[in-house]
Amino acid sequence: MRNLILTGFSGTGKSTVARLAARMLGWDFVDTDAEVVKRVGKSVEAIFTDEGEEAFRPLERDAIAQACIRQNVVISTGGGTFVQETNRQLMLRSGIVICLEANPQTIAKRLFEAATAMELETRPLLAGDESSRLERIQQLKTRRQNAYAQAHWTINTELLTAEEVAAEAVRVWDTLSKKLAEDEQPQQTDVAAIVHTSVGACPIYLGWGLLGQLGIRAKAAGLTTTAFLLTDSHLANLHAKNVQASLEDVGIRVHTMSIPAGEQSKSLEQAEKCYAWLAKNRAERGDFMVAVGGGVVGDLTGFVAATYARGIAFIQVPTSLAAMVDASVGGKTAVDLPAGKNLVGAFHQPRFVLEDVQALTTLPNRELTSGWAEAIKHGLIMDESLVRTFEEQSETILHLDPLTVTPALGRSVAIKARTVTEDERETHGIRTLLNYGHTLGHALEAATGYGAFLHGEAVGIGMNAAGIISNRMGLLASADLERQTRLLKRYGLRLDVKGMKVDMDAAWDAMFLDKKVAGGKLRWVLLDKIGHAVVRPDVPADLVREVIKSLT
Repeated sequence: MRNLILTGFSGTGKSTVARLAARMLGWDFVDTDAEVVKRVGKSVEAIFTDEGEEAFRPLERDAIAQACIRQNVVISTGGGTFVQETNRQLMLRSGIVICLEANPQTIAKRLFEAATAMELETRPLLAGDESSRLERIQQLKTRRQNAYAQAHWTINTELLTAEEVAAEAVRVWDTLSKKLAEDEQPQQTDVAAIVHTSVGACPIYLGWGLLGQLGIRAKAAGLTTTAFLLTDSHLANLHAKNVQASLEDVGIRVHTMSIPAGEQSKSLEQAEKCYAWLAKNRAERGDFMVAVGGGVVGDLTGFVAATYARGIAFIQVPTSLAAMVDASVGGKTAVDLPAGKNLVGAFHQPRFVLEDVQALTTLPNRELTSGWAEAIKHGLIMDESLVRTFEEQSETILHLDPLTVTPALGRSVAIKARTVTEDERETHGIRTLLNYGHTLGHALEAATGYGAFLHGEAVGIGMNAAGIISNRMGLLASADLERQTRLLKRYGLRLDVKGMKVDMDAAWDAMFLDKKVAGGKLRWVLLDKIGHAVVRPDVPADLVREVIKSLT
Protein backbone atom coordinates (compact mmCIF):
# COMPACT_ATOMS: atom_id res chain seq x y z
CA MET A 1 0.00 0.00 0.00
CA ARG A 2 1.74 3.14 -1.21
CA ASN A 3 0.39 5.85 1.16
CA LEU A 4 -0.32 6.42 4.85
CA ILE A 5 -3.69 8.11 5.43
CA LEU A 6 -4.96 9.46 8.75
CA THR A 7 -8.65 9.83 9.57
CA GLY A 8 -10.57 10.44 12.79
CA PHE A 9 -12.55 13.11 14.59
CA SER A 10 -11.33 16.71 14.88
CA GLY A 11 -8.97 17.16 17.80
CA THR A 12 -7.33 13.73 17.56
CA GLY A 13 -4.12 15.23 16.16
CA LYS A 14 -4.25 14.13 12.52
CA SER A 15 -2.33 17.05 11.00
CA THR A 16 0.41 17.13 13.64
CA VAL A 17 0.89 13.37 13.57
CA ALA A 18 0.86 13.26 9.76
CA ARG A 19 3.64 15.85 9.55
CA LEU A 20 5.77 13.91 12.01
CA ALA A 21 5.10 10.59 10.25
CA ALA A 22 6.01 12.11 6.88
CA ARG A 23 9.31 13.29 8.36
CA MET A 24 10.03 9.80 9.75
CA LEU A 25 9.30 8.16 6.39
CA GLY A 26 10.99 10.85 4.30
CA TRP A 27 7.72 11.40 2.41
CA ASP A 28 5.64 14.42 1.41
CA PHE A 29 2.77 15.55 3.64
CA VAL A 30 -0.70 16.52 2.35
CA ASP A 31 -3.47 18.08 4.43
CA THR A 32 -6.67 17.83 2.36
CA ASP A 33 -8.40 20.63 4.29
CA ALA A 34 -5.39 22.89 3.59
CA GLU A 35 -5.59 21.96 -0.09
CA VAL A 36 -9.24 23.06 -0.19
CA VAL A 37 -8.36 26.33 1.55
CA LYS A 38 -5.57 26.94 -0.95
CA ARG A 39 -7.92 26.34 -3.86
CA VAL A 40 -10.82 28.60 -2.80
CA GLY A 41 -8.97 31.16 -0.69
CA LYS A 42 -11.08 30.87 2.44
CA SER A 43 -11.08 28.71 5.57
CA VAL A 44 -13.09 25.51 5.89
CA GLU A 45 -15.19 27.18 8.59
CA ALA A 46 -15.92 30.08 6.24
CA ILE A 47 -16.95 27.72 3.43
CA PHE A 48 -19.39 25.99 5.77
CA THR A 49 -20.75 29.31 7.01
CA ASP A 50 -21.04 31.05 3.64
CA GLU A 51 -21.93 28.19 1.29
CA GLY A 52 -22.85 25.19 3.45
CA GLU A 53 -21.60 21.62 3.67
CA GLU A 54 -23.00 20.80 0.22
CA ALA A 55 -20.45 23.18 -1.31
CA PHE A 56 -17.53 21.87 0.74
CA ARG A 57 -17.88 18.11 0.13
CA PRO A 58 -17.15 18.17 -3.67
CA LEU A 59 -14.05 20.29 -2.99
CA GLU A 60 -12.96 17.82 -0.33
CA ARG A 61 -13.59 14.88 -2.68
CA ASP A 62 -11.38 16.48 -5.36
CA ALA A 63 -8.61 17.08 -2.83
CA ILE A 64 -8.76 13.45 -1.69
CA ALA A 65 -8.68 12.19 -5.28
CA GLN A 66 -5.64 14.34 -6.10
CA ALA A 67 -3.80 13.20 -2.96
CA CYS A 68 -4.58 9.50 -3.44
CA ILE A 69 -3.22 9.28 -6.98
CA ARG A 70 0.21 10.17 -5.58
CA GLN A 71 2.66 7.69 -4.09
CA ASN A 72 4.62 7.78 -0.84
CA VAL A 73 2.69 10.57 0.83
CA VAL A 74 1.19 10.92 4.30
CA ILE A 75 -2.32 12.34 4.03
CA SER A 76 -4.25 14.08 6.79
CA THR A 77 -8.00 14.28 6.16
CA GLY A 78 -10.93 16.19 7.62
CA GLY A 79 -13.04 14.62 10.34
CA GLY A 80 -15.96 13.86 8.01
CA THR A 81 -13.96 12.80 4.94
CA PHE A 82 -13.92 9.07 5.65
CA VAL A 83 -17.67 9.03 6.28
CA GLN A 84 -18.37 9.66 2.58
CA GLU A 85 -18.52 6.31 0.74
CA THR A 86 -16.65 7.52 -2.37
CA ASN A 87 -13.83 8.97 -0.30
CA ARG A 88 -13.64 5.93 1.95
CA GLN A 89 -13.27 3.44 -0.90
CA LEU A 90 -10.66 5.61 -2.58
CA MET A 91 -8.65 5.95 0.63
CA LEU A 92 -8.80 2.23 1.43
CA ARG A 93 -7.68 1.41 -2.10
CA SER A 94 -4.69 3.74 -2.14
CA GLY A 95 -3.12 3.38 1.27
CA ILE A 96 -3.17 2.14 4.86
CA VAL A 97 -5.91 4.12 6.62
CA ILE A 98 -5.35 4.70 10.34
CA CYS A 99 -8.04 6.22 12.54
CA LEU A 100 -6.85 8.38 15.45
CA GLU A 101 -9.16 8.07 18.44
CA ALA A 102 -9.81 10.04 21.64
CA ASN A 103 -12.76 10.30 24.00
CA PRO A 104 -15.24 13.19 23.56
CA GLN A 105 -14.06 15.00 26.71
CA THR A 106 -10.47 15.06 25.47
CA ILE A 107 -11.54 16.18 22.00
CA ALA A 108 -13.62 19.05 23.39
CA LYS A 109 -10.72 20.21 25.58
CA ARG A 110 -8.18 20.06 22.74
CA LEU A 111 -10.38 21.90 20.26
CA PHE A 112 -11.31 24.65 22.71
CA GLU A 113 -7.70 25.18 23.83
CA ALA A 114 -6.47 25.29 20.21
CA ALA A 115 -9.13 27.79 19.17
CA THR A 116 -8.38 30.01 22.18
CA ALA A 117 -4.60 29.88 21.70
CA MET A 118 -4.88 30.84 18.03
CA GLU A 119 -7.60 33.44 18.69
CA LEU A 120 -9.81 31.77 16.11
CA GLU A 121 -13.47 32.52 15.70
CA THR A 122 -15.49 29.96 17.62
CA ARG A 123 -16.46 27.00 15.47
CA PRO A 124 -20.14 26.02 15.46
CA LEU A 125 -19.07 22.77 17.11
CA LEU A 126 -17.62 24.74 20.04
CA ALA A 127 -20.42 27.26 20.48
CA GLY A 128 -22.24 27.39 23.81
CA ASP A 129 -21.19 26.12 27.23
CA GLU A 130 -19.01 23.12 28.00
CA SER A 131 -21.97 20.75 28.40
CA SER A 132 -23.55 21.61 25.05
CA ARG A 133 -20.17 21.38 23.27
CA LEU A 134 -19.58 17.93 24.68
CA GLU A 135 -23.05 16.75 23.72
CA ARG A 136 -22.60 17.91 20.09
CA ILE A 137 -19.23 16.15 19.85
CA GLN A 138 -20.65 12.93 21.30
CA GLN A 139 -23.59 12.91 18.88
CA LEU A 140 -21.48 13.62 15.79
CA LYS A 141 -18.78 11.16 16.82
CA THR A 142 -21.38 8.42 17.32
CA ARG A 143 -22.80 8.99 13.83
CA ARG A 144 -19.34 8.67 12.31
CA GLN A 145 -18.13 5.72 14.36
CA ASN A 146 -19.29 2.99 11.97
CA ALA A 147 -17.31 4.59 9.13
CA TYR A 148 -14.22 5.07 11.31
CA ALA A 149 -14.41 1.36 12.25
CA GLN A 150 -13.65 0.46 8.63
CA ALA A 151 -10.15 1.92 8.80
CA HIS A 152 -7.34 -0.61 8.66
CA TRP A 153 -6.19 0.29 12.18
CA THR A 154 -7.11 2.51 15.13
CA ILE A 155 -4.70 4.28 17.49
CA ASN A 156 -5.97 5.73 20.76
CA THR A 157 -4.13 9.01 21.31
CA GLU A 158 -5.24 9.61 24.91
CA LEU A 159 -1.98 8.74 26.70
CA LEU A 160 0.52 9.18 23.86
CA THR A 161 2.55 12.16 22.68
CA ALA A 162 2.24 13.21 19.05
CA GLU A 163 5.69 11.72 18.41
CA GLU A 164 4.63 8.38 19.92
CA VAL A 165 1.43 8.31 17.83
CA ALA A 166 3.42 9.08 14.68
CA ALA A 167 5.93 6.30 15.45
CA GLU A 168 3.07 3.84 16.01
CA ALA A 169 1.40 4.93 12.74
CA VAL A 170 4.63 4.30 10.83
CA ARG A 171 5.03 0.89 12.49
CA VAL A 172 1.46 -0.08 11.59
CA TRP A 173 1.92 1.12 8.01
CA ASP A 174 5.09 -0.95 7.66
CA THR A 175 3.39 -4.08 9.02
CA LEU A 176 0.07 -3.86 7.21
CA SER A 177 1.44 -2.64 3.88
CA LYS A 178 3.41 -5.88 3.59
CA LYS A 179 0.34 -7.98 4.33
CA LEU A 180 -2.10 -6.01 2.22
CA ALA A 181 0.12 -5.04 -0.70
CA GLU A 182 -1.88 -4.47 -3.87
CA ASP A 183 0.07 -7.05 -5.87
CA GLU A 184 -0.78 -9.70 -3.25
CA GLN A 185 -4.30 -8.65 -2.29
CA PRO A 186 -6.05 -7.31 -5.41
CA GLN A 187 -9.25 -5.28 -5.14
CA GLN A 188 -8.74 -3.98 -1.62
CA THR A 189 -12.05 -2.16 -1.98
CA ASP A 190 -13.60 -5.54 -1.09
CA VAL A 191 -12.30 -5.25 2.48
CA ALA A 192 -15.45 -4.60 4.50
CA ALA A 193 -13.56 -4.61 7.80
CA ILE A 194 -10.54 -6.02 9.58
CA VAL A 195 -10.70 -7.85 12.88
CA HIS A 196 -7.60 -7.00 14.92
CA THR A 197 -6.80 -9.59 17.58
CA SER A 198 -3.98 -10.80 19.78
CA VAL A 199 -2.94 -13.24 17.05
CA GLY A 200 -3.00 -10.77 14.16
CA ALA A 201 -5.34 -9.15 11.68
CA CYS A 202 -8.20 -10.99 9.97
CA PRO A 203 -9.50 -9.16 6.89
CA ILE A 204 -13.10 -9.69 5.84
CA TYR A 205 -13.53 -9.49 2.07
CA LEU A 206 -17.11 -8.79 1.04
CA GLY A 207 -18.39 -8.18 -2.47
CA TRP A 208 -20.37 -9.52 -5.39
CA GLY A 209 -18.78 -12.47 -7.25
CA LEU A 210 -15.69 -13.08 -5.09
CA LEU A 211 -15.60 -16.89 -4.90
CA GLY A 212 -13.21 -17.22 -7.82
CA GLN A 213 -10.62 -15.13 -5.95
CA LEU A 214 -10.31 -17.56 -3.02
CA GLY A 215 -7.21 -19.30 -4.37
CA ILE A 216 -5.34 -16.08 -5.10
CA ARG A 217 -6.16 -14.67 -1.68
CA ALA A 218 -5.18 -17.91 0.09
CA LYS A 219 -1.82 -17.94 -1.65
CA ALA A 220 -1.25 -14.26 -0.86
CA ALA A 221 -1.97 -15.06 2.80
CA GLY A 222 0.79 -17.66 2.81
CA LEU A 223 -1.50 -20.70 2.61
CA THR A 224 0.09 -22.73 -0.16
CA THR A 225 0.22 -26.35 1.00
CA THR A 226 -2.85 -28.64 1.21
CA ALA A 227 -6.42 -27.44 1.78
CA PHE A 228 -9.01 -29.53 3.62
CA LEU A 229 -12.37 -28.22 2.48
CA LEU A 230 -15.43 -28.90 4.63
CA THR A 231 -18.91 -28.31 3.26
CA ASP A 232 -22.40 -29.76 3.71
CA SER A 233 -24.92 -31.73 1.71
CA HIS A 234 -26.98 -28.62 0.97
CA LEU A 235 -26.60 -25.90 -1.68
CA ALA A 236 -23.14 -25.05 -0.39
CA ASN A 237 -21.84 -27.91 -2.55
CA LEU A 238 -22.48 -25.71 -5.58
CA HIS A 239 -20.10 -23.14 -4.15
CA ALA A 240 -17.64 -25.69 -2.79
CA LYS A 241 -16.86 -26.84 -6.34
CA ASN A 242 -16.03 -23.26 -7.35
CA VAL A 243 -13.85 -22.80 -4.28
CA GLN A 244 -12.02 -26.07 -4.93
CA ALA A 245 -11.36 -25.08 -8.54
CA SER A 246 -10.09 -21.68 -7.43
CA LEU A 247 -7.61 -23.30 -5.03
CA GLU A 248 -6.45 -25.88 -7.56
CA ASP A 249 -5.93 -23.17 -10.17
CA VAL A 250 -3.10 -21.72 -8.05
CA GLY A 251 -1.54 -25.13 -7.37
CA ILE A 252 -3.07 -25.91 -3.97
CA ARG A 253 -4.07 -29.56 -3.46
CA VAL A 254 -7.59 -29.98 -2.06
CA HIS A 255 -9.32 -32.74 -0.07
CA THR A 256 -13.09 -32.32 0.36
CA MET A 257 -15.49 -33.70 2.95
CA SER A 258 -19.26 -33.16 3.12
CA ILE A 259 -21.30 -33.34 6.33
CA PRO A 260 -25.09 -33.65 6.69
CA ALA A 261 -26.79 -30.24 6.55
CA GLY A 262 -28.34 -28.92 9.75
CA GLU A 263 -27.53 -27.98 13.33
CA GLN A 264 -27.30 -31.65 14.32
CA SER A 265 -23.90 -31.80 12.60
CA LYS A 266 -22.44 -29.37 15.14
CA SER A 267 -21.55 -32.22 17.47
CA LEU A 268 -18.57 -33.92 19.05
CA GLU A 269 -19.46 -37.04 17.07
CA GLN A 270 -19.17 -35.14 13.78
CA ALA A 271 -15.98 -33.44 14.93
CA GLU A 272 -14.47 -36.89 15.58
CA LYS A 273 -15.31 -37.90 12.01
CA CYS A 274 -13.50 -34.80 10.77
CA TYR A 275 -10.43 -35.65 12.87
CA ALA A 276 -10.40 -39.14 11.34
CA TRP A 277 -10.64 -37.66 7.83
CA LEU A 278 -7.73 -35.29 8.51
CA ALA A 279 -5.62 -38.06 9.98
CA LYS A 280 -6.38 -40.45 7.10
CA ASN A 281 -5.20 -37.83 4.61
CA ARG A 282 -2.12 -37.02 6.70
CA ALA A 283 -2.99 -33.41 7.45
CA GLU A 284 -0.05 -31.48 8.87
CA ARG A 285 0.22 -28.31 10.94
CA GLY A 286 1.24 -26.33 7.88
CA ASP A 287 -1.96 -27.29 6.04
CA PHE A 288 -5.24 -25.42 6.37
CA MET A 289 -8.98 -25.96 6.41
CA VAL A 290 -11.64 -24.12 4.42
CA ALA A 291 -15.25 -23.81 5.61
CA VAL A 292 -17.72 -23.42 2.73
CA GLY A 293 -21.33 -23.16 3.91
CA GLY A 294 -23.43 -21.70 6.67
CA GLY A 295 -22.82 -21.20 10.36
CA VAL A 296 -22.86 -24.92 11.17
CA VAL A 297 -20.06 -25.66 8.71
CA GLY A 298 -18.10 -22.61 9.84
CA ASP A 299 -18.40 -23.37 13.55
CA LEU A 300 -17.51 -27.04 13.12
CA THR A 301 -14.58 -26.32 10.79
CA GLY A 302 -13.22 -23.68 13.13
CA PHE A 303 -13.53 -25.97 16.15
CA VAL A 304 -11.78 -28.84 14.37
CA ALA A 305 -9.05 -26.49 13.08
CA ALA A 306 -8.54 -25.10 16.59
CA THR A 307 -8.07 -28.53 18.12
CA TYR A 308 -6.49 -30.79 15.48
CA ALA A 309 -2.68 -30.95 15.85
CA ARG A 310 -3.12 -28.26 18.55
CA GLY A 311 -4.32 -25.80 15.95
CA ILE A 312 -4.09 -25.34 12.18
CA ALA A 313 -5.06 -22.37 10.00
CA PHE A 314 -8.48 -22.06 8.42
CA ILE A 315 -10.47 -19.80 6.09
CA GLN A 316 -14.14 -18.92 6.39
CA VAL A 317 -16.18 -18.83 3.15
CA PRO A 318 -19.73 -18.27 4.43
CA THR A 319 -22.53 -18.85 1.93
CA SER A 320 -25.53 -18.12 4.18
CA LEU A 321 -26.61 -14.66 5.27
CA ALA A 322 -26.44 -15.46 9.00
CA ALA A 323 -22.92 -16.79 8.62
CA MET A 324 -21.78 -13.78 6.60
CA VAL A 325 -22.83 -11.12 9.08
CA ASP A 326 -22.30 -13.05 12.29
CA ALA A 327 -21.00 -16.61 12.66
CA SER A 328 -17.97 -16.32 10.35
CA VAL A 329 -16.67 -13.11 11.95
CA GLY A 330 -14.92 -13.11 15.28
CA GLY A 331 -13.23 -16.46 15.77
CA LYS A 332 -15.82 -18.13 17.98
CA THR A 333 -15.93 -21.84 17.17
CA ALA A 334 -18.02 -24.48 18.92
CA VAL A 335 -20.12 -27.61 18.87
CA ASP A 336 -23.38 -28.22 20.71
CA LEU A 337 -24.22 -30.59 23.55
CA PRO A 338 -27.70 -31.99 24.21
CA ALA A 339 -27.83 -29.69 27.26
CA GLY A 340 -27.18 -26.49 25.31
CA LYS A 341 -25.84 -24.70 22.26
CA ASN A 342 -22.13 -23.90 21.77
CA LEU A 343 -21.10 -25.31 25.16
CA VAL A 344 -17.83 -26.82 23.86
CA GLY A 345 -15.67 -24.51 21.80
CA ALA A 346 -12.57 -22.39 21.36
CA PHE A 347 -11.54 -18.96 20.13
CA HIS A 348 -9.68 -19.51 16.85
CA GLN A 349 -9.45 -16.66 14.34
CA PRO A 350 -9.63 -17.51 10.63
CA ARG A 351 -6.76 -16.32 8.47
CA PHE A 352 -9.37 -14.34 6.53
CA VAL A 353 -13.07 -14.39 5.67
CA LEU A 354 -14.28 -14.24 2.05
CA GLU A 355 -17.96 -13.32 1.62
CA ASP A 356 -19.51 -13.51 -1.85
CA VAL A 357 -22.88 -11.76 -1.53
CA GLN A 358 -23.93 -13.29 -4.85
CA ALA A 359 -24.08 -16.68 -3.08
CA LEU A 360 -27.21 -15.45 -1.29
CA THR A 361 -29.14 -15.72 -4.56
CA THR A 362 -28.95 -19.53 -4.25
CA LEU A 363 -30.43 -19.67 -0.74
CA PRO A 364 -33.92 -21.01 -0.04
CA ASN A 365 -36.22 -18.21 1.08
CA ARG A 366 -36.48 -19.52 4.64
CA GLU A 367 -32.70 -19.47 5.14
CA LEU A 368 -32.42 -16.00 3.68
CA THR A 369 -35.19 -14.74 5.95
CA SER A 370 -33.48 -16.29 8.96
CA GLY A 371 -30.27 -14.44 8.17
CA TRP A 372 -31.85 -11.00 8.25
CA ALA A 373 -32.23 -11.36 12.03
CA GLU A 374 -28.47 -11.19 12.61
CA ALA A 375 -27.91 -8.42 10.05
CA ILE A 376 -30.65 -6.25 11.58
CA LYS A 377 -29.52 -7.07 15.12
CA HIS A 378 -26.24 -5.20 14.64
CA GLY A 379 -28.13 -2.04 13.79
CA LEU A 380 -30.53 -2.45 16.71
CA ILE A 381 -27.71 -2.71 19.24
CA MET A 382 -25.17 -0.23 17.87
CA ASP A 383 -26.18 1.77 14.79
CA GLU A 384 -29.54 3.45 14.40
CA SER A 385 -28.57 4.70 10.94
CA LEU A 386 -28.15 1.09 9.77
CA VAL A 387 -31.65 0.37 11.08
CA ARG A 388 -32.89 3.27 8.94
CA THR A 389 -31.13 1.78 5.92
CA PHE A 390 -32.89 -1.55 6.45
CA GLU A 391 -36.18 0.33 6.81
CA GLU A 392 -35.86 2.76 3.92
CA GLN A 393 -34.21 0.38 1.42
CA SER A 394 -36.09 -2.77 2.40
CA GLU A 395 -37.54 -3.42 -1.04
CA THR A 396 -34.21 -3.44 -2.90
CA ILE A 397 -32.36 -5.16 -0.05
CA LEU A 398 -34.92 -7.97 0.09
CA HIS A 399 -34.55 -8.40 -3.68
CA LEU A 400 -30.76 -8.69 -3.21
CA ASP A 401 -29.99 -5.71 -5.40
CA PRO A 402 -26.14 -5.68 -5.46
CA LEU A 403 -25.89 -1.90 -5.15
CA THR A 404 -27.91 -1.74 -1.93
CA VAL A 405 -27.55 -5.13 -0.24
CA THR A 406 -23.74 -5.26 -0.53
CA PRO A 407 -22.99 -1.98 1.32
CA ALA A 408 -25.73 -2.68 3.88
CA LEU A 409 -24.22 -6.04 4.74
CA GLY A 410 -20.75 -4.51 4.74
CA ARG A 411 -21.86 -2.05 7.42
CA SER A 412 -23.39 -4.85 9.47
CA VAL A 413 -20.20 -6.90 9.22
CA ALA A 414 -18.10 -3.86 10.19
CA ILE A 415 -20.06 -3.52 13.45
CA LYS A 416 -19.35 -7.14 14.34
CA ALA A 417 -15.67 -6.76 13.41
CA ARG A 418 -15.26 -3.60 15.47
CA THR A 419 -16.90 -5.21 18.49
CA VAL A 420 -14.69 -8.30 18.27
CA THR A 421 -11.59 -6.10 17.98
CA GLU A 422 -12.57 -4.27 21.17
CA ASP A 423 -13.44 -7.44 23.11
CA GLU A 424 -11.86 -10.45 21.41
CA ARG A 425 -12.64 -13.04 24.10
CA GLU A 426 -15.78 -11.49 25.55
CA THR A 427 -14.00 -10.43 28.76
CA HIS A 428 -14.94 -6.73 28.82
CA GLY A 429 -18.68 -7.04 28.31
CA ILE A 430 -18.70 -5.26 24.94
CA ARG A 431 -18.98 -8.42 22.85
CA THR A 432 -21.83 -9.62 25.06
CA LEU A 433 -24.03 -7.01 23.35
CA LEU A 434 -23.91 -9.13 20.18
CA ASN A 435 -26.07 -11.67 22.01
CA TYR A 436 -29.18 -9.51 21.81
CA GLY A 437 -32.07 -11.94 21.27
CA HIS A 438 -29.85 -14.97 21.83
CA THR A 439 -30.74 -15.78 25.44
CA LEU A 440 -34.20 -17.00 24.53
CA GLY A 441 -33.17 -17.81 20.96
CA HIS A 442 -30.54 -20.37 21.98
CA ALA A 443 -32.94 -21.79 24.57
CA LEU A 444 -35.65 -22.33 21.94
CA GLU A 445 -33.16 -24.15 19.71
CA ALA A 446 -32.00 -26.39 22.57
CA ALA A 447 -35.55 -27.10 23.79
CA THR A 448 -36.58 -28.31 20.33
CA GLY A 449 -33.48 -30.42 19.69
CA TYR A 450 -32.07 -27.98 17.13
CA GLY A 451 -34.60 -29.14 14.58
CA ALA A 452 -37.61 -26.81 14.74
CA PHE A 453 -35.92 -23.42 14.24
CA LEU A 454 -33.23 -22.01 12.05
CA HIS A 455 -30.89 -19.94 14.19
CA GLY A 456 -32.11 -16.57 12.91
CA GLU A 457 -35.73 -17.57 13.37
CA ALA A 458 -35.10 -18.28 17.05
CA VAL A 459 -33.08 -15.07 17.43
CA GLY A 460 -35.92 -13.03 15.89
CA ILE A 461 -38.30 -14.38 18.53
CA GLY A 462 -35.65 -13.74 21.15
CA MET A 463 -35.23 -10.12 20.04
CA ASN A 464 -38.98 -9.61 20.23
CA ALA A 465 -38.97 -10.98 23.79
CA ALA A 466 -35.96 -8.88 24.77
CA GLY A 467 -37.61 -5.79 23.27
CA ILE A 468 -40.78 -6.37 25.26
CA ILE A 469 -38.74 -6.90 28.45
CA SER A 470 -36.82 -3.69 27.71
CA ASN A 471 -40.11 -1.83 27.37
CA ARG A 472 -41.65 -3.34 30.52
CA MET A 473 -38.56 -2.35 32.51
CA GLY A 474 -38.90 1.24 31.39
CA LEU A 475 -35.80 1.20 29.18
CA LEU A 476 -37.23 1.16 25.65
CA ALA A 477 -39.92 3.57 24.53
CA SER A 478 -43.10 1.99 23.18
CA ALA A 479 -42.56 3.76 19.84
CA ASP A 480 -39.12 2.15 19.53
CA LEU A 481 -40.53 -1.27 20.40
CA GLU A 482 -43.14 -0.83 17.68
CA ARG A 483 -40.40 0.20 15.27
CA GLN A 484 -38.45 -2.98 15.99
CA THR A 485 -41.61 -5.06 15.57
CA ARG A 486 -42.38 -3.51 12.18
CA LEU A 487 -38.83 -4.08 10.97
CA LEU A 488 -38.70 -7.74 12.00
CA LYS A 489 -42.05 -8.36 10.34
CA ARG A 490 -40.95 -6.51 7.18
CA TYR A 491 -38.08 -8.97 6.79
CA GLY A 492 -40.38 -11.96 7.32
CA LEU A 493 -39.27 -12.94 10.83
CA ARG A 494 -41.77 -14.50 13.20
CA LEU A 495 -42.18 -12.96 16.66
CA ASP A 496 -43.66 -15.84 18.69
CA VAL A 497 -44.08 -19.61 18.88
CA LYS A 498 -47.87 -19.66 18.55
CA GLY A 499 -49.04 -22.82 16.79
CA MET A 500 -45.72 -24.60 17.40
CA LYS A 501 -44.99 -27.48 19.74
CA VAL A 502 -42.35 -26.01 22.01
CA ASP A 503 -41.68 -27.14 25.58
CA MET A 504 -41.26 -23.72 27.18
CA ASP A 505 -40.31 -25.27 30.53
CA ALA A 506 -37.37 -26.91 28.77
CA ALA A 507 -36.54 -23.56 27.17
CA TRP A 508 -36.59 -21.93 30.61
CA ASP A 509 -34.12 -24.51 31.93
CA ALA A 510 -31.91 -24.10 28.86
CA MET A 511 -31.62 -20.36 29.44
CA PHE A 512 -29.72 -21.00 32.67
CA LEU A 513 -27.03 -22.89 30.76
CA ASP A 514 -26.43 -19.72 28.74
CA LYS A 515 -22.83 -18.42 28.78
CA LYS A 516 -24.10 -15.05 30.08
CA VAL A 517 -25.27 -16.57 33.38
CA ALA A 518 -23.18 -15.31 36.30
CA GLY A 519 -23.79 -16.29 39.90
CA GLY A 520 -26.92 -18.14 38.87
CA LYS A 521 -28.41 -14.96 37.40
CA LEU A 522 -29.14 -14.34 33.74
CA ARG A 523 -27.59 -11.21 32.25
CA TRP A 524 -30.00 -9.96 29.62
CA VAL A 525 -28.95 -7.87 26.64
CA LEU A 526 -31.66 -5.20 26.34
CA LEU A 527 -32.25 -2.00 24.39
CA ASP A 528 -32.62 1.44 25.93
CA LYS A 529 -33.16 2.90 22.46
CA ILE A 530 -32.83 1.83 18.85
CA GLY A 531 -29.11 1.64 18.19
CA HIS A 532 -27.99 1.19 21.80
CA ALA A 533 -27.92 -1.95 23.94
CA VAL A 534 -27.18 -2.53 27.61
CA VAL A 535 -26.55 -5.61 29.76
CA ARG A 536 -28.84 -6.02 32.77
CA PRO A 537 -28.52 -8.71 35.48
CA ASP A 538 -31.63 -7.50 37.35
CA VAL A 539 -34.49 -8.64 35.09
CA PRO A 540 -37.16 -10.15 37.37
CA ALA A 541 -37.80 -13.83 36.72
CA ASP A 542 -41.55 -13.26 36.93
CA LEU A 543 -41.35 -10.69 34.14
CA VAL A 544 -39.41 -13.11 31.93
CA ARG A 545 -41.96 -15.86 32.54
CA GLU A 546 -44.81 -13.47 31.78
CA VAL A 547 -43.24 -12.34 28.49
CA ILE A 548 -42.40 -15.90 27.43
CA LYS A 549 -45.96 -16.98 28.16
CA SER A 550 -47.29 -14.17 25.95
CA LEU A 551 -45.33 -15.61 23.01
CA THR A 552 -46.98 -19.05 23.20
